[in-house]
Amino acid sequence: MPRALIAANLCLLVLFPVSWFAPLMRAGLLPFFNLSEISILSGIGALWEDGEVALASLVALLALVAPTGKTICLSLVQLSRAPTRLLPALEIAGKLAMADVFLIAVYVTLAKGLSVGRVETAWGLWLFTACVLASLTISILTKRAVTQR
Repeated sequence: MPRALIAANLCLLVLFPVSWFAPLMRAGLLPFFNLSEISILSGIGALWEDGEVALASLVALLALVAPTGKTICLSLVQLSRAPTRLLPALEIAGKLAMADVFLIAVYVTLAKGLSVGRVETAWGLWLFTACVLASLTISILTKRAVTQR
């Protein structure tokens, strides 16, 4: 297994949590006032407080649990601590994390389409998206490396 692939995957264990705290978007009701920043964790908290427990749980599963579990399991496969037969299941976990990116994009599109206020994407959305895409790429390259052995 190439060491760069293992190192890239382990970097995701740091970058994913950073992306959870990073601002995904800035939103405000009126264009003249300050915009409040929304992160993955603050969004989950707001959904939970508003009584949207099912949606908050779904977002937590897709944004927190799926990527972290996938990254840890993939590290174990890369380090020969887990069987390679886990790779197909890890691909599914990666697709679940990508579903969260699409969910956020739908929220931004809806908010902009309603024209009630102002919504701007922030660097955290780009970081989270990059982490998810990097994770998918690392999975594909790991699968190739395993099948070439």
